Amino acid sequence: MITDTSSQFDEKFVERLKNKDKKAFEELLHHFGPNLMKFGMKMCGEKEDALDVFQDTLEKAFTSLEQLKEPLALKKWLFKVAANACLMKRRREKFISEEVEVDEVFPEKENLLKEEHWDSLPEKFIEDKEIKERLGKIIASLPEKYKSVLVLRDIEDFSTEETADILGVSKEVVKMRLSRARAKVREELSMVLK
Repeated sequence: MITDTSSQFDEKFVERLKNKDKKAFEELLHHFGPNLMKFGMKMCGEKEDALDVFQDTLEKAFTSLEQLKEPLALKKWLFKVAANACLMKRRREKFISEEVEVDEVFPEKENLLKEEHWDSLPEKFIEDKEIKERLGKIIASLPEKYKSVLVLRDIEDFSTEETADILGVSKEVVKMRLSRARAKVREELSMVLK
């Protein structure tokens, strides 16, 4: 049973998963499914590709969960599987990421329909929408190695260490890539705001 909705699971729950308990997989799907799908959308940019990554992740979880050594690291392990599925899909199909909706990338950020925006001028709404669309394009256009770090750290809220583990790189590489990704986003966005 899931003991904490943030990301902690007890060993019995993980053991149920390893024993192919269908009810446990339903709980896993309910708890992580939406976030894994959003992650796939952010990384791939297309719903069909994100669905493929999502399915690959669930299949790997079902068939290879015995590789999970630390039951409390289930969330990190799932995102590592999803990140690898994204990279494999990219290599296999050599697809080019297209526009990602900013509302999907930053769902908790500025909702233009909130009450405090009702008194804004229509021009402000148009300008905000254009900025959000441009931000989505900027993030989608980042090279894979920078985009994956930015999404995992700034959007999925994984720590530097967790991000490094998920991507199979050092913490220093994560910090460097995150710094470059943020700088590129700032640079591109500042050009739009001029």
